[in-house]
Amino acid sequence: MHIITINNLKGVNVMKEMKIIYKKVEDIIPYENNPRNNDSAVEYVANSIKEFGFKNPIIIDKDNIIVAGHTRLKAAEKLGLTEVPCIMADDLSEEQIKAFRIADNKVSEIATWDLEKLEIELEDLDFDMSEFGFDNFNFNEENTQNITDNKELDLEDYEDDKFDAQCPKCGFHFNIKENK
Repeated sequence: MHIITINNLKGVNVMKEMKIIYKKVEDIIPYENNPRNNDSAVEYVANSIKEFGFKNPIIIDKDNIIVAGHTRLKAAEKLGLTEVPCIMADDLSEEQIKAFRIADNKVSEIATWDLEKLEIELEDLDFDMSEFGFDNFNFNEENTQNITDNKELDLEDYEDDKFDAQCPKCGFHFNIKENK
C-alpha cells in the first residue's frame, strides 16, 4: 500500500489504496438524511452510465450506507443493474463521513464553466449532449451574455412580496424585501 502524507495535514492519509468492490444494488443503503434532491439528475446519470459505463463508483461506509453516490444508485436501479462498483470509506471516522457527504456535493457547485473552452469541446462532439443535461445550450452572444451577466434586480419590479433567501455561508434565512 502506498500512503502519501502531507506535513500540513497532521498525518492524515490523503491517498489510501482504493479497492473497487462490487455490491448487489439491494445491499446498498441510501443515507436516510441525504440532503440532496437528486431525482432530476437520475435520467442524465443513467444516460451517462449507458453511454460510457459505470466509471464513478459509489462510496459506502462499512455498513453499506452511501457516503456519496445516491444519484448513481438510483440510475443503476433505473437501468436494472444488479451490481455496482463501490469504494468502501472504511478509513474515515463517522464525523469525517458526515462531513465528506456534504463537502463532496458542495465542491461541485463551486466549479464554473469556461464557456469558450466548453463551446470548442462541444463543437467537436458527435453526441446528443442533451442526454447529459445540456439542453438548449447555445453559445450565441445573447445566451452567453445572460449566463455571464451579474446585475442587480430591482425588487419593486416584482409583485411577489416573498423574497426568501438563505446565506450560503451560515445558512441564515431572511426575506430580501423585508430587510431592505
